[in-house]
Amino acid sequence: MLTRSPHDRSSSSLRRASRLVEQMPVPDPVAARSVDVLSDALQAVRLTGALFFVVDVSTPWVSRAPPGEALVPVVIPHSQHLVSYHLVSEGVCWCSVPGEPPMQLEAGDVVVVPHMDPYLLSSAPGMASATPDVEMLEWFRQAMRGEQPAVVQEGGTGPLELQVLCGFLGCDRRPFNPLLATLPRMLRIRPNDEAGARLSQLVRFAVAEARRQDVGSDCVLLRLGELIFVEMLRVHLSTAGERETGLLAGLRDSAVGQALVLLHADPAHSWTLAELSRRVGRSRSALAYRFTELIGLAPMHYLAQWRMQMAAQRLSQDEAKVSAIAGEVGYESEAAFTRAFKKLVGVAPGTWRRERISGRRASRELVHSGRARAGKTA
Repeated sequence: MLTRSPHDRSSSSLRRASRLVEQMPVPDPVAARSVDVLSDALQAVRLTGALFFVVDVSTPWVSRAPPGEALVPVVIPHSQHLVSYHLVSEGVCWCSVPGEPPMQLEAGDVVVVPHMDPYLLSSAPGMASATPDVEMLEWFRQAMRGEQPAVVQEGGTGPLELQVLCGFLGCDRRPFNPLLATLPRMLRIRPNDEAGARLSQLVRFAVAEARRQDVGSDCVLLRLGELIFVEMLRVHLSTAGERETGLLAGLRDSAVGQALVLLHADPAHSWTLAELSRRVGRSRSALAYRFTELIGLAPMHYLAQWRMQMAAQRLSQDEAKVSAIAGEVGYESEAAFTRAFKKLVGVAPGTWRRERISGRRASRELVHSGRARAGKTA
């Protein structure tokens, strides 16, 4: 399968000058800086395009995706997690996951299935698919081998009424993925006019590239799939309602957004709730309550888990000593860092490193052998 190298970040990025942090205005413009936090989160979890295709649908139509645990080894081996999303560029369809009511999607809508649930897309609510998982998984294997077209024709004998762009992305789930942590089982995104214009440009480009299938189209479609997903998150960041929770909702809040900027700007700093609240301009109780309400973790608990994610990324990228990485993420001793890492991740830092490096080498071998070429599908 076609994959890319992790987004490398130098160790210096973990220790940005605290002088710059001191100079940050409070609380505006939070929106501009929140993008950096989003970029940090995306880079740290190694977002990677896995599969991207377009479906032209005639009614009636129903399509089912197996559980993500079954899809991961087929679509993106050695990744920890699979996120799927579907963007309706024309027509109306429905999406459902077990135990949840069907969700209607109209032209311009996007649905994200972030937690590897099996799900069903259909031209009308209440439809069911009789296709067994084994057949669906074989279809995805063929897609990963490039044995399926990039534009899929599906459905019955009715008129062509629907066009859906389908994207699959791999990412890390452990030790901490703040983007996934509080997302619902199905997330519907409805762009406003300005955000929709940006997203529609990417969609038109993707559809044209899929139909064209020129030299390099596989790679272009995968990168477009990543770009579309990131733009969807940015749209959600700008349009989410007041009741939304999670990292994206936190970035929209003036106090929580500024706190996230400070923590991500210098995660190795010896932060306390008192200092963080002073810098944000809120009382300790007010900041702790609002942060926990939106993010799902208290500020210092979020910082502890974010440090472990940064450390896990460094352990996966190079041969830096564990003691050096411990210092980079704010631990004074290797022993304290090792205890904290093992408590959250379940294995010692050295074991994590060996497993990640081994998995990355195996992925490269698959790419070079040509057995996992991505991009085309049915």
